[in-house]
Amino acid sequence: MVVNKLKERLARGETAIGTFIASGSPDLVEILGLTGFHFVVIDCEHSFYGPEKIQHMIRAAELRGITPIIRIPNAMEFNILHVLDVGAHGIQVPQVNDAQTAREIVAHAKYSPAGRRGIVAPRAADYGMTNLTEYFSYENEQTMIITHCENQNCLDNLEEICQIPEIDVVFLGPYDMSQSLGILGQVTHEKIEDAAKRVLEITRKYNKIAGIYTGSGAQAKERARQGFRYIAVSTDTFLFADKYKQEYQAFQD
Repeated sequence: MVVNKLKERLARGETAIGTFIASGSPDLVEILGLTGFHFVVIDCEHSFYGPEKIQHMIRAAELRGITPIIRIPNAMEFNILHVLDVGAHGIQVPQVNDAQTAREIVAHAKYSPAGRRGIVAPRAADYGMTNLTEYFSYENEQTMIITHCENQNCLDNLEEICQIPEIDVVFLGPYDMSQSLGILGQVTHEKIEDAAKRVLEITRKYNKIAGIYTGSGAQAKERARQGFRYIAVSTDTFLFADKYKQEYQAFQD
C-alpha cells in the first residue's frame, strides 16, 4: 500500500503544483516527477485510454515520487472503480454540479462505512498480499476525491457539496465555467474572478482545499497567493508544443 504524498502535503497546509497528462506517456509522467512537480492529473476525460495504459502511468508516477490523480470522464461507477483498482491515488471528476452527484461519487469511491465500492484485491491492495481489513480502511483514508466546479449550477450548490466530509478538493475549471457564464474562453473576465472568490470563500468555510487550472507557472503563483492550494499548470501537449515553437522560432531568428 502506497502513501498519498499529495494528501499529506495538503494536510500540512502547503500548496501543491501539478499538470495534466493528455499524451498518455509514462515517460512524461516520470519526467514530471523528476522536475519536482507534486502531482499529475492523468486525463481520461479528453483523452482516450483505458485502465491498462493508466496503470503504467501510475507506476511511472510512483517510481518518481509524484502523486497520480486520474480525471475520469464522468461519475459513473465503473469509471471510478477501474482507475482506483489499478492504483490511482485519487479521482478528479468533471461537472459535479450538485450534492447528490457528489454523494454518489463518494459511494462509488469509498468502502463501507463511507461508501459501497466493489470489493476485490487489486493492484491497489498489493494483489491481495496485504491484510484486506487494513487495506479497506487505509484506502478510504488515502484516496482523494476532487470535484470540478465548472458550471453556474455548481456555484449555486457549492455550500451543500462542501458539507460532504469525503470531498477533499473543489477544482475550479475556468474554461468550462466561462462557457457556463456566457463568456466563452474569457478566463480573465471578472465573472471568472467572482467565481474564484466564491470557491475560495466556501472551501475555506468548510475546510476544503481550493484547486484551479492555470496556463503558466506565473499564473499558478498568483493563484497560490490568492489561496488556491491544488494548482494545475497547463497540459503536457500544450507545454510540449509551446517549447518546440519557441525553439523553432529561435532557429528562424
